Amino acid sequence: MFKIRLIYILIFTIGLFSCSQQDNKQLPIYNPVDFKPKLVDKSVRNITKNHTVADFSLTNQNGINITNKDYENKIYVVDFFFTSCPSICPIMTNNMIKIQDEFINNDDIMLLSMSVTPEIDTVEVLKKYAIEKRVNDSKWNITTGSKKHIYELARKSYFAVVDQGDGGLQDFIHTPNFILIDTKKQIRGIYDGTDDKEISRLLKDIKVLKGQLHPAIPSKINRL
Repeated sequence: MFKIRLIYILIFTIGLFSCSQQDNKQLPIYNPVDFKPKLVDKSVRNITKNHTVADFSLTNQNGINITNKDYENKIYVVDFFFTSCPSICPIMTNNMIKIQDEFINNDDIMLLSMSVTPEIDTVEVLKKYAIEKRVNDSKWNITTGSKKHIYELARKSYFAVVDQGDGGLQDFIHTPNFILIDTKKQIRGIYDGTDDKEISRLLKDIKVLKGQLHPAIPSKINRL
């Protein structure tokens, strides 16, 4: 009987230690200088601290104006895509769906996708895409808007596209990156949105930020 109790104590102690390590994990805060220069606009390339993402105003799949106010005090994941992309975008979207489903009942976690071909990705196109991909409207905004505005957000805030191309409809060369933003509008992680291991890492990091947003209250330990 004593051995059984000892085993329970050891398992419980290991569990507490593991949770404590997770709770105490600190994610880095990224600034423009931490990214490859080709992803960063020259005007902000040398900034080494205090970077926060800029305010934005976009239109989502329901034709509703979405701004940074809708993401106030939220943890959210951002990606850049286009609906007709035949290569990496379908994989990225499927992985965004995984994130959506993982936190479907958690109002503190949201998603934001911006089209890099806003002239093509109209509200009607985005709505059809959202229905096909089972997008939850209350959690995930798939957006279009001014190409100039989206490009500036990509180059000066989220650092997810390379230098602008030839001015054609599809001249945004976007990365597969998912960008994790905290409640203070700071970048806390960059992940390859096509890599399953990276998605697992992202899910864990979201939970770290969530735990810091609402720290768990330790329960009383009953004596065995």
